[in-house]
Amino acid sequence: MIKNFKGKTAVLTGAGSGFGLECARIGAKLGMNLVLVDVQQEALDRAAAEFEGQGVRVLARRVDVSDAAQMQALADEVRQQFGAPHFVFNNAGVGAGGLVWENTLEDWQWVLGVNLWGVIHGVRLFTPMMLEAAKADPSFEGHIVNTASMAGLLAPPNMGIYNVSKHAVVSLTETLYQDLRLVSDQISASVLCPFFVPTGINQSHRNQPAELRDQKPTKSQLIGQAMSDKAVGSGKVTAAQVAQKVFDAISADQFYIYSHP
Repeated sequence: MIKNFKGKTAVLTGAGSGFGLECARIGAKLGMNLVLVDVQQEALDRAAAEFEGQGVRVLARRVDVSDAAQMQALADEVRQQFGAPHFVFNNAGVGAGGLVWENTLEDWQWVLGVNLWGVIHGVRLFTPMMLEAAKADPSFEGHIVNTASMAGLLAPPNMGIYNVSKHAVVSLTETLYQDLRLVSDQISASVLCPFFVPTGINQSHRNQPAELRDQKPTKSQLIGQAMSDKAVGSGKVTAAQVAQKVFDAISADQFYIYSHP
């Protein structure tokens, strides 16, 4: 049950837009230090400027979360500047559609790299740091939130890679929660499973590596993109509302966080 957020440090991946940005906005209001991580420099700069303008202590870094060395460098810098973070939001994610046998090796590597390996790196690097801080300080409280999706609990057609990546994040986080329970009552975890919410996830192709941008999309991928544009664009629940649910869940130590009933 975490009630006091003031002066605590949060690491947020995918912080330039969507849930990452909205969680950072709530963190700023609560007086937290923010480590903003995104692969898009412009979005990152905009977010950093917004929070620095409010007097928030900000560390903004352009990081590809799928890259182990970049994530290690980030973790080292967070430790140097702030010590162990109290909150980690492993939120960066990309969407991809298409019939599951039509996806190329590069499609699989890109989506699993961001959606799954990004979360693995966040868990692998920050959890030990937080546990060490908890051992040293009985008043230390921490929480890790991993962003999965309703596609981590269901398996809708024509979005196989995405489903696989998000099911893996749900499984990883369920295990993380239980593993933390074995060793500490000071740190917990939650998994965020949003349904369709307007966040920009449907524009993920803006961050594709060059070799994927040159690939001609298959018919099923074009249909998948159109479906995703429509569903995400017509979402009635906002990213800001979901971010509030995330903070409510942290306060209540609630594991599953849903955007919709």
